Amino acid sequence: MKIYDTIKSLFGKKEEDNAVKIIRLGETGSTNDYLRNYQPGEGEEMTVVVADYQSEGRGQGSNRWESEAGKNLLFSVLLHPVHVPVVRQFLLSEFGAVALKDALGNYVREGITLKWPNDIYWNDLKLSGTLIETRLSGGRIRDCIFGVGLNVNQTEFRSDAPNPVSLCQILGREIDRDELLGCIVSSFRRLYPQLLGGGYIDLPALYHDSLYRKHGFHSFTDNNGEFEGAIVEVEDDGHLVLRDREGVIRSYLFKEIEYGKI
Repeated sequence: MKIYDTIKSLFGKKEEDNAVKIIRLGETGSTNDYLRNYQPGEGEEMTVVVADYQSEGRGQGSNRWESEAGKNLLFSVLLHPVHVPVVRQFLLSEFGAVALKDALGNYVREGITLKWPNDIYWNDLKLSGTLIETRLSGGRIRDCIFGVGLNVNQTEFRSDAPNPVSLCQILGREIDRDELLGCIVSSFRRLYPQLLGGGYIDLPALYHDSLYRKHGFHSFTDNNGEFEGAIVEVEDDGHLVLRDREGVIRSYLFKEIEYGKI
């Protein structure tokens, strides 16, 4: 089933033509870069750009995302959540992570978790990463781009990434990438009204329930060295709150702390 047929069966012709637009590229530098210069058409609520290969695919910071051409899903989603307050923009990260996990639940029944802030893990292996770019205008959110790299059919990873895994490796069979993308777009569309409606309870609750290493004490490393901590919560602004073995509460922004090895 091709992408447009998948979207049509999920949403009907009106949704396919107006609310959701999917752009298919063979190769591009970055799907996020493509959407950064894109002008949506009238009534276009969601724009998805998917590429077989990205020559400049990025992870967080200076990291690169390894992907064999034609094997995985490399895509970006442009949305316009203008009613989400700037102070609550971590809801966007929670929304994107929950939507991906929801879609992957159609393929993998157990072991999928969300590693703060928005990686998708299967047990202790990384299945997907998301780079989120939010643009503001007049002190409000204008739009948001979710850049996703999801390992689908790749079985050999040659970079120094410590723990990659693909759906093919998990399930022992290749996955139809167009069908999987249709499931992901469906999850984004189904959960999007919760985001627009505030989602101040439901989305954070779903996110917290799915957190990686949410139970017990685990190894972490901050600027002062390694310690053992237990996740207390992820605050509304995205801070990860931990409690160490001495009962001291510690709070971190992304890149201020690293997860230790098992």
